[in-house]
Amino acid sequence: MRNLIIIALLIVTGLTEAQTNFEKGMTKAFDLWTKDKMDEAENMFERIAKAEPNQWLPNYYIAQINSLKSWNIKDAAVLKTQLDKAQSHLDLAMTQSENNAELLVMQAQIFTNWVAFDGMTYGMKYSGKITQLYSKAYALVPTNPRVAFGKAEWAMGSAKYFGKDTAPYCQEIEASIELFDTFKAETEFHPNWGQKRAEQVMESCKA
Repeated sequence: MRNLIIIALLIVTGLTEAQTNFEKGMTKAFDLWTKDKMDEAENMFERIAKAEPNQWLPNYYIAQINSLKSWNIKDAAVLKTQLDKAQSHLDLAMTQSENNAELLVMQAQIFTNWVAFDGMTYGMKYSGKITQLYSKAYALVPTNPRVAFGKAEWAMGSAKYFGKDTAPYCQEIEASIELFDTFKAETEFHPNWGQKRAEQVMESCKA
């Protein structure tokens, strides 16, 4: 009996230390990111992802960083390298967490990167998929502000492209901001971004 108690204590201690190491690593990665050291943050997330194969968050943030870095890229080869990396890590995250609305939003973001780079080439390929991703994410968690905002912003962009009225989507953007105001992330490491962007889009609605 005594041996079983010792073994149980060792297991619990080991799990606690592993979680503590995960938290320390994530904290360091976010600290680097806030200091605009995105490459260093990405490298840190990669190390965490290798050490914590059951955690989807590190792979999610690697995908997000590569998506964010791709917005201003003009070189097709560089863009492909970054978005391929984003996609590969997002694919890993999706094997670690199924039916995850945050991952669906990130997939939509990566596809949007391609459309923004070359709408003529990638618009037909990805536009329908982006709409489907936001619809699926919304069906899963309609109260998630990134889901609500992403869905509305994408629809607004499509409406502008086809010369349609964007006012209904401005109302949806405003509603998403209210969701941001009340949203509480599951942990300090879970996605909690998007409100500033939503507020910027809302200001453009008022212009």
